[in-house]
Amino acid sequence: MRIRTEPMACIASGACRRTAPALFGADADGVVTVLQPQPAPDQEALAQDAAAACPAAAIHVEDEA
Repeated sequence: MRIRTEPMACIASGACRRTAPALFGADADGVVTVLQPQPAPDQEALAQDAAAACPAAAIHVEDEA
């Protein structure tokens, strides 16, 4: 699994950081940053939850083939 973000789409709501603070941070403007682009198996559900919680759909969780 890999986490990808679209910083230009981010509206800095903070939903990702509240949902999965170990996986997501923010820059000085509040725009999403990924702390762990390849989350551990026990964090995959949190990554999915954070992507679903993003009001701007700026987070994408992709399976690695």
